[in-house]
Amino acid sequence: MSNDAYISSLSAIAASEGVLDRVEAEFSAVVRAIDANEDLRSKLSDELLPIAVRQQIVEKLLEGKGHRLTTQFVSLLLGAGKARDLRAIAAAISENVAGSGGRKVAEVRSAVELSEDQQKRLADALGKKFNTQVNLKVVVDPTVVGGIVATVGDEVIDASVRSKLDQLKSRL
Repeated sequence: MSNDAYISSLSAIAASEGVLDRVEAEFSAVVRAIDANEDLRSKLSDELLPIAVRQQIVEKLLEGKGHRLTTQFVSLLLGAGKARDLRAIAAAISENVAGSGGRKVAEVRSAVELSEDQQKRLADALGKKFNTQVNLKVVVDPTVVGGIVATVGDEVIDASVRSKLDQLKSRL
């Protein structure tokens, strides 16, 4: 089954139950948590580890922490051998959810967690720039040195200190 089939299936099931926004947010959070934990990521993508064991790991981690559809969908994808595609699938689901509401998704990387006020101001500023509402997906990334890096669709807005220093260094 193609990734598109999984994406449309989850979206349709979650929408029919009225929990699409919640499942999309939880699924994205699960994928970020897996990406952030190298041990967990390697276990879930280890093809020598039986599928049932990988599914049990996820089900135990998510038990009681989110909607049942989130857990079932992550487990289904692992069972289908899609562990390496989780990030792409999460991004596509986020794009679909945002697009259905006439919005865009902005993945924002920052070295520190952004406050609610900072997130609101950033979403407003990006919304003005792209002339549409913007859903933020904030990722804490210690490699970002000061500032933020925002990706909206194919456009990258790098407002980090590192990029400014690199620009300055290239001018010298």
